Amino acid sequence: MNRSDSRQGGSWKPDPSHSLPLYRQIEVYISEKITAGEWTAGYRLPSQRTLAQTMGVNRSTLVTALENLAAAGMIEGRHGGGTYVCGSGWHALAHGAMPNWEEAIEEGWYYPNLPEVQQINRAEFQPGIIRLGTGELAPELMPQEAFNDLLLALSSRPRTLNYLEPQGSLELRQALSVYLQESGIQASPDSILIVSGSLQALHLISVGLLPRGSAVLLEKPSYLYSIHAFQSAGLKMSGIPMDAEGLHTPRLEDAVQNNANRESISLLYTIPSFHNPTGSVMSDSRREEILATARNTGISILEDAAYSDLWLDELPPPALKARDNEGRVLHMGTLSKAVSPGLRLGWLVGPEPVIRRLADIKMQTDYGTSSLAQEAAALWFADGYHEQHMDRLRPELRNRRDFMLELLQRDFSELAEWSIPAGGFYIWLRFTASPLSIRELFHACLENHVLIHPGYLYNRLDTEHIRLSYAYASPDEMERGLHLLAQAVKKLMSS
Repeated sequence: MNRSDSRQGGSWKPDPSHSLPLYRQIEVYISEKITAGEWTAGYRLPSQRTLAQTMGVNRSTLVTALENLAAAGMIEGRHGGGTYVCGSGWHALAHGAMPNWEEAIEEGWYYPNLPEVQQINRAEFQPGIIRLGTGELAPELMPQEAFNDLLLALSSRPRTLNYLEPQGSLELRQALSVYLQESGIQASPDSILIVSGSLQALHLISVGLLPRGSAVLLEKPSYLYSIHAFQSAGLKMSGIPMDAEGLHTPRLEDAVQNNANRESISLLYTIPSFHNPTGSVMSDSRREEILATARNTGISILEDAAYSDLWLDELPPPALKARDNEGRVLHMGTLSKAVSPGLRLGWLVGPEPVIRRLADIKMQTDYGTSSLAQEAAALWFADGYHEQHMDRLRPELRNRRDFMLELLQRDFSELAEWSIPAGGFYIWLRFTASPLSIRELFHACLENHVLIHPGYLYNRLDTEHIRLSYAYASPDEMERGLHLLAQAVKKLMSS
């Protein structure tokens, strides 16, 4: 077995035609992982069941290999379960004092993803998986031909391969200024920061503008509950319930007043248009109420507009930033949802001192978003590619949404309820049948190669919802996946 075989990670399988017995091949593979430093002292091996499945061998074959490795002092079983790489033994002596990376990982201050989020991130790339919850355009919906034309046009233009100025490409910021003005947002290039996607903007804000220990208000449920950008920066999150028109304003006022003496509240995070995960749209009157509440209480607003271009029936109400004449609203946009996540490009609009402060922090972290991606994005907006793409994309997404709604009506009318989203990617499905464990449903679907997003990723106390997406799975996959989902629900209900 050559060394490259041992680098294939979870895809590695022993070769039945090899002269070495299967268990010996497994021993060599694991020992190479350890001696190469890929699996370090304290690393917990996957369960025997998982390893046997991924390697395609009988469990007895795997156990034989593990017993031999334990006898050689390379791995050990621990009280309470689990098999770990030893911190001592001949391999440790050969390498001197072994670094305990597992301990370092535990001591790191940045929170890990939730276990289900980690499972989703891995499962999305498994062959044959049906991705019913993925918040991403399917490859066939992305502007492949348009980007071929755009890249061809770029190839004939002079370009810079150097670092760009801290706030990003001036050409792109000028193009974005025009694009934002079309939706009523007045933003000069000096008030725009180019970022490597919305997640970077969240990180910059959390470490650059908010004191540790302060509280961030947000809708409940919310996308932010599934990531740890704010919590890892020492911030607290306080959820505000929603109603049919959006964030519940009286509860927002109560939250600010009740926390005034205990902790600083300086920011409200909201997704007014085609909310993630519920798909809802904040009404025009509610947007005015939110701004009035912000003025009365002194809080600022971070508006996430990731889905605002993805309207399917009618334009959403004007953005909060379009109504802002005080510099109270930070407005966050991205190309990841409507165009391509592979570009890793977004923008943040705000008062110039705030943008300069965050640009300085960004330069300390990555020294700027890719100049090539920025050049492509500048041409994308300036030459009309974006409008043409959206004109083609919206009918496709509308057809997929309507098809998913038909399937839900057919298979889930007695099991769940849902609202019809006016745009974005998501349907927030609430199960009315009980008893039903959403966690068990998630794992049951995963065993059948169907990937859903449990509601508790967006509200830790949620026991009734899952997030479905009509943006990624093909119509055939939707039909098969929703049929398998319905079967799993009925099976869990009857058990």
